Amino acid sequence: MRERHVLGLSGGRDSAALAVHMSQSHPSLDIEYFFTDTGKELPEVYEFLGKLEGFLGRPIAYLNPDRGFDFWLEEYKTFLPSPKTRWCTRQLKIKPFEKWLWPSLDAGDHVVSYVAIRSDEDYREGYSSTHPNLSVRLPFREEGIDKAAVNEILEAAGVGLPKYYEWRSRSGCFFCFYQQKIEWVRLKERHPDRFEAAKAYEKNALEHGSPFTWSAGESLEDLERPERVNAIKVDHDRRVERQRARMVANPLRSGNDMMDIDELYGQAKVCISCHK
Repeated sequence: MRERHVLGLSGGRDSAALAVHMSQSHPSLDIEYFFTDTGKELPEVYEFLGKLEGFLGRPIAYLNPDRGFDFWLEEYKTFLPSPKTRWCTRQLKIKPFEKWLWPSLDAGDHVVSYVAIRSDEDYREGYSSTHPNLSVRLPFREEGIDKAAVNEILEAAGVGLPKYYEWRSRSGCFFCFYQQKIEWVRLKERHPDRFEAAKAYEKNALEHGSPFTWSAGESLEDLERPERVNAIKVDHDRRVERQRARMVANPLRSGNDMMDIDELYGQAKVCISCHK
C-alpha cells in the first residue's frame, strides 16, 4: 500500500496555476501530473503543456482513451455531444482517468486527487470520488485563491496564460459545444481547418437525425455567413462596452485587456475535467 498524489491538467489556466502552486508550496509531495488527451485539442494546448512541463521539471503523463472521438460518435449513432448528453466527457476524459488509477486503487493504494476549483467558484463542483481509496482535495478553495490570484501565480512563475486566451476563454476540444458564438467566429479565423472539421461533423450528424448542433439554435454553416458573423461581432462589442461601463476603474488592468467570456455571457457550467 502506498499514497499517491495526482493532479489533472486540462491545458487551461486554473489547473496549470494549481500545478505551479502545489510544486512551490508543497515541494516534498511527489505529485503525478496528467493530461487526458482527446486527440481533438487545439495546438496551443500542447504548446502550453510543454511550457508548463518545463517549469515543473517533471513529465506530464498523457492519458489517451482506448477509442477516440470518431469511434464514440458512431457508437452514439452520430448524435453530437451536448450540454444535456456529455458523452464526450465520460468516454474521453473520465474513463481514461479511472483506467489509469483503478488498478492502483484496487491494490489498496490511497490516491489524493487535486482539483483546481477556485474560491470564487461556489457554483462549481469537482469530480466526485467513486472509489473508497480515492479522495479529492480543492486547494484553491481551501486557501481562498480566486481568479486574480490564479493569474498572478502564472505570471510570477513566468508561465503566463495559454495563447488561446487571446481569442478563447477556456480549454477543451476545438469543437466544444460550450463555446460562445464569438468563439466559433474566432475559431474560423484562427484555425479554419478545425472549423471546417467541426462543420463536417455537424453536417453528418444532422443528416443522420441528430437533434443537436454545436452552437445552440443554429448550424455552423448558418453561423459563418458574412452577415451573421458581422451581427455576432457587433453584439459582442456591445457586451464589451456595457461591461466596461460597469467596471470599477483598476489601475492594474489595461483598458485593452481581453475580458473573460464568462464576464460577458454569464458563468457556464462547463465540464471540470475539460476546462480547468
